Amino acid sequence: MKIIKNLLAIVGLISISGLFIFAVQKPIENDIKPEQNTDGGYNIYALKIPDDLNFANEPLPLSIPDVYERMDRELLVNTYWQSNALLMFKRAQKYFPVIEPILEKHGVPDDFKYLAVIESGLMNAVSPAGARGIWQIMPATARENGLEVNSNVDERYHLEKSTEVACKYLLQSKRNLGSWTLAAAAYNAGNAGISRRLREQGVTDYYDLLLGEETGRYMFRIVALKEIMTNPKTYGFNFDVNDLYANIPTFNVVIDTEVPDFTAFAQEYGINYKILKIHNPWLREARLNNKSRKEYVIEIPENGHYSIN
Repeated sequence: MKIIKNLLAIVGLISISGLFIFAVQKPIENDIKPEQNTDGGYNIYALKIPDDLNFANEPLPLSIPDVYERMDRELLVNTYWQSNALLMFKRAQKYFPVIEPILEKHGVPDDFKYLAVIESGLMNAVSPAGARGIWQIMPATARENGLEVNSNVDERYHLEKSTEVACKYLLQSKRNLGSWTLAAAAYNAGNAGISRRLREQGVTDYYDLLLGEETGRYMFRIVALKEIMTNPKTYGFNFDVNDLYANIPTFNVVIDTEVPDFTAFAQEYGINYKILKIHNPWLREARLNNKSRKEYVIEIPENGHYSIN
């Protein structure tokens, strides 16, 4: 037991929001400095919440005590969950350059790329409710906005096309609800759900609503990730560009016929089936049926980026 206690003292095991994490990062430059630990252990620092936090230029009312505390929680949890945050930095280097110009084209604020971060961790995730892809789009929403969703092809996994759909949804929510903050909350709880809560509680602002756990934390999580990922060194994250994931250059192959065997198709371009699927996750089976002779664009990585045996 003494050995276990000593081990915990060395690594500084802490529990935040039910998650056990190892606090091993360097001290953070903040106004609040606890007394220096002199026993050789690691130090945990309280975080100073910036006064000017905002989402899409809509400020957080941090003078409201519960808003301040909820923001503090998410900033702490996401700062001291170092492995997860560092992965977000790595993946963002790969996916943000794809997402950002599509948001700009539609007039959706750049801050919405952090909504994708908290929705999926910038991975092609699958939710228990059936939402899929980096933007976590439900099947009905996808089909209503022109995406193909079936066992053979699921374009919710197509980053460019799913980002287009997310923009359409967010723009409609902004028109319905009046603010980008409420539009973002509606991405989680639905337009009808947010509208009903506003009406029932007689308020007009997200930060005045009493919401369930998930939607109640939603905007604070987005703003926390935005703050941390915009100011990595402030929160103790140190990395070089070479530590981040690269977006591998590709070229397009247009097909309008059936593809009976994607293994053979991939080999024609000097890659294997795994690599083909990495770059085209929307292809859900080892063949493409395409009885309608629809035109599809398949991405193939340029030569020299993979070593194929």
